[in-house]
Amino acid sequence: MNPVLETIDLRMVYHVGKMEVPALRGATLRVEVGEYVAIMGPSGCGKSTFLHIVGGMLKPTSGRVVIEGEDLTAMTDAQRTDLRRRKIGFVFQRFNLFPTLTAEGNLKLAERIYSGKKTQDPARRQGVLRLLGLEDKTHHKPLELSGGEQQRVAIARAVINRPAILLADEPTGNLDTENSDVVLNMMGQLNKEFRQTIIMITHNAEAAARADRVIEMRDGHVVRSRVPAGAVQGRP
Repeated sequence: MNPVLETIDLRMVYHVGKMEVPALRGATLRVEVGEYVAIMGPSGCGKSTFLHIVGGMLKPTSGRVVIEGEDLTAMTDAQRTDLRRRKIGFVFQRFNLFPTLTAEGNLKLAERIYSGKKTQDPARRQGVLRLLGLEDKTHHKPLELSGGEQQRVAIARAVINRPAILLADEPTGNLDTENSDVVLNMMGQLNKEFRQTIIMITHNAEAAARADRVIEMRDGHVVRSRVPAGAVQGRP
């Protein structure tokens, strides 16, 4: 079976004035369909740059990114935008919900952007909301929700269109311990029940222990891949 994601000798150099600042120095990684992968490493090691390139938001200096057989790095800006819309879901520290829309409204907007249609799949939408424990929050706007609930809505919005990959950048960074645990449990359920492929950046070892595999980065390199201690115990 082909991997859902493969990066090959990925390199990224930022230009700051006359200086060249390398962020990635040949990062190579393979992620299989349905894997839950955590990426860890010190600040400045290239984690966020890696995620932004995989998500089609940055073009690398060299190397390749292949998502479900499509070479992201060979695409035009418009083609990358289209692939991102079709195949990638994003969850960030900041929830980035539309404040004037309800939880369900945020999901409907995501469906419409994906499909271009006014009619979506209410059964799928309700199934995702139910899985994430949000059935009774459908008509609440973001300011009427707790931080943990807002992040769960953000996750629901990211997966509503069945993306090939869910990219999560420190998804519990703005949450307290209790809400972090709830959000991580929900992500684990998405991975288990929907076989949702997840790539999560985190500094939190407890969060990384929920994953199938931990990728360690240093100085722009992927230096190690390991099964986290407590991975089985930490999964739903």
